[in-house]
Amino acid sequence: MEYTQLGRTGLKVSRLVLGTMNFGPQTDEADSHTIMDAALDAGINFFDTANVYGWGENKGRTEEIIGNWFAKGGDRRDKVVLATKVYGNMGADDEAWPNHDKLSALNIRRSVDASLKRLRTDHIDVYQFHHIDRNTPFEEIWQAVDVLVQQGKILYVGSSNFPGYKIAQANEIAARRCGTIGLVSEQCLYNLAERRAEMEVIPAAQDYGLGVIPWSPLHGGLLGGVIKKEVQGVRRASGRAATTLADPGARAQIQSYEDLLDKHGLEPGEVALAWLLSRPGVTGPIVGPRTAEQLASALRAVELELSAELLAGLDEIFPGTGPSPEAFAW
Repeated sequence: MEYTQLGRTGLKVSRLVLGTMNFGPQTDEADSHTIMDAALDAGINFFDTANVYGWGENKGRTEEIIGNWFAKGGDRRDKVVLATKVYGNMGADDEAWPNHDKLSALNIRRSVDASLKRLRTDHIDVYQFHHIDRNTPFEEIWQAVDVLVQQGKILYVGSSNFPGYKIAQANEIAARRCGTIGLVSEQCLYNLAERRAEMEVIPAAQDYGLGVIPWSPLHGGLLGGVIKKEVQGVRRASGRAATTLADPGARAQIQSYEDLLDKHGLEPGEVALAWLLSRPGVTGPIVGPRTAEQLASALRAVELELSAELLAGLDEIFPGTGPSPEAFAW
């Protein structure tokens, strides 16, 4: 496994991030523990989750599964850089009580304590804002963060799904507060098929020293060989992938992608991850395996080097937006 610094911090994290969103809803606790053990054995030390994972009436279940794994001992907690998130309402879907969501100082304080209890740990390494809160000023957010850092409950703070201007705003306000380090990472939707983050988000992250952590690196399975699997009868496309493939133009684009990689004798999912690992500013993509076999495939991507010819071919199929402001100014 390769390691890198998380943004401008001294924290060393693996180039692959273990995503845990499937733990609970799709992968039972025993198999989830097996996957986490395999990830740790492979050198993955960066685990990502969120307080709402488990979804619906089972919100918080994923954090509980991770907490039970930590409780097994064996230095599991000490070896892991643990990241979780705050924003979503943790009550039942029809019980959205005021002040039980978003980024008020009250909800941040409440949510940290609840996550610590579920995770069975005394601190969170990277506490992430799952979305922007248009109604809470960053002065209030950073005040709440400062208290939690002083209490030793969190160490670093990251963002998720932030536009570039909010990354700038958050860190400019943090810079005016003595001792507040500001955001150190940004989790964003970024992959070969969705490159809009290159226009504003990633440049802002680079300028302010944030590590970029792409989520959905296979774009809902679309970049994982979906057409080939469909033809072979291995798996039918669903969700975002099925919706996209219903468009003839998009289907032709994905077919061209799979044909190019078949020509080079490479697996689509592994190339999609390797491409992200080659991108400037990227700390590491989040991989969310449902099985140990899917984890093994993701691990192979770390050692995969893409040729200049292949990279050019990928750019031809999935052209980026271009730099800002040129992409929209002229």
